[in-house]
Amino acid sequence: MAKEDLVEFDGQITELLPEGRFRVRLENDHEILAYTAGKMKKNRIRSMVGDRVTVEMTPYDMDRGRITYRHKPEGARPAGAGRPQFRRR
Repeated sequence: MAKEDLVEFDGQITELLPEGRFRVRLENDHEILAYTAGKMKKNRIRSMVGDRVTVEMTPYDMDRGRITYRHKPEGARPAGAGRPQFRRR
């Protein structure tokens, strides 16, 4: 395994912590401390308790990670769904 290789896991956010950190329970029941990746901050993607996420971790420290993707909840509507459509005249 190369130095730059990262390991990806799926998990669920269990707790919100100060300074943009989260406690995440991975699918293998391992709990880690994770922070939001820069692209998610830039695009203002918010994560809440109960959200399913993908976490990148380095093989050297398996207690910390970076949240790189927030999975959409099942049954979620598209962003513009339900809004009234106004026509210009």
